Amino acid sequence: MLVNAHGGNYVLSNIVQETNLTEPRMSLFPRGREWQRARDRADLVSDAHGDMHAGEIETSILLHAEPSLVRAGYETADHDDGERPFLLTEGMKAYTEAGVIGFPPYATAE
Repeated sequence: MLVNAHGGNYVLSNIVQETNLTEPRMSLFPRGREWQRARDRADLVSDAHGDMHAGEIETSILLHAEPSLVRAGYETADHDDGERPFLLTEGMKAYTEAGVIGFPPYATAE
């Protein structure tokens, strides 16, 4: 079991898929369904598309588990670039300079 606290990681999904090519050997958790369940149960303000990277859910996890890892200024670091049609070809740099696509100001340790 590979536990990944970074939602939507394409690379790990592909590694797990390739590892299971001949027989089941590995599982990746959480996946989309579990992330959505966590968002629903936590009554998060943002949705999964808008809160893609370093946003409400990831910052909330860090504030709860290891707050020293959260950079000062996260309270004003929200960034919503709407649609990201070339994300896979151009990367996040095409859509954000700070590395945030989401809403860290909504994050809480609770």
